[in-house]
Amino acid sequence: MVNPGIKHRPTICYRPIQPSDLEILEQIHSDVFPIRYESEFFQSVVNGCDIVSWAAVDRSRPNGQRDELIGFVTARIVMVKDSEIADLLRYDSSRADQKLVYILTLGVVDAYRNLGIATSLIREVIKYASSIPVCRAVYLHVISYNNPAIHLYTKMSFKCVRRLHGFYLINGQHYDSYLFVYYVNGGRSSCSPLELVTLIVRCTKTGLKSMAAKLMVAKLKWPKGNETRDPVLTQSKRTTETELSGFDYV
Repeated sequence: MVNPGIKHRPTICYRPIQPSDLEILEQIHSDVFPIRYESEFFQSVVNGCDIVSWAAVDRSRPNGQRDELIGFVTARIVMVKDSEIADLLRYDSSRADQKLVYILTLGVVDAYRNLGIATSLIREVIKYASSIPVCRAVYLHVISYNNPAIHLYTKMSFKCVRRLHGFYLINGQHYDSYLFVYYVNGGRSSCSPLELVTLIVRCTKTGLKSMAAKLMVAKLKWPKGNETRDPVLTQSKRTTETELSGFDYV
């Protein structure tokens, strides 16, 4: 697929971000994000100081632009015990070496969007995280109104595990954030309150169906012509309805 904004067929390649990318990296961040990043952040990215990164370039671009950034992703390794999602993971808390990869920024210039570049960059991060035996997940934040990004992460099997109210402050206004997680190397979520409630409801429904079936069988086998037993059946039915109402309420 060729973007109408590109006059040639692109040849997309991926490489680490390097010091010569500094100026264009700052420019794309300014164009793509409503948040201003400090110069220290960009220096850390281009010099690989506690940040890992990948650049997308179009080798078919003319006029010496074949190695110029058209997309990027930056990430940082964090310890599980120090992260905000430690409570969402099943991991051995006695092991201090458990790690996560946190995606900091991801962006593609307008002319190269809808070509699968962002997807490929995320796959690079997932592949990197998977290569670290003690890494349990890749995670990131997405501002609540960024529907294309939300769709992308959902399509790539990231799990939306939390909504953080007022997480971003942009131009004096607060915006919510969604927290997305992609589990690697056997990492998985702990049982959330919602999952626990869902499990209880499912088990309850199964138990009620079994109870209803037994009552139906008992009613079919009940001797006819003995009216003194009718109140017993009526009482059982009333009791069952009371229990059902209680479960439905929960």
